[in-house]
Amino acid sequence: LDAQKGGGVSQVMVRGAQKAQAQAKAQKLADARNTNGSQLDAQKAGLKLACPTCKAQMPSYKLLQQHFDSKHPGTCPPEDQCRS
Repeated sequence: LDAQKGGGVSQVMVRGAQKAQAQAKAQKLADARNTNGSQLDAQKAGLKLACPTCKAQMPSYKLLQQHFDSKHPGTCPPEDQCRS
């Protein structure tokens, strides 16, 4: 009877170790998912140029030129913001 109890305790301890490992793995995966999160900060960091007329932000000078062509025809984009 004592041998059976001893065997049962070791199985519980092994299962406890598996449970702890599973919890650690699940926590690691949850942390990885949380770090991916929103891309808003990365998007804000990429916006480097602003249209002086309407204050719209653009990530590149080429897009600023396209913006001027479509939204502000007849005006030219400023050259001082060129290729930052």
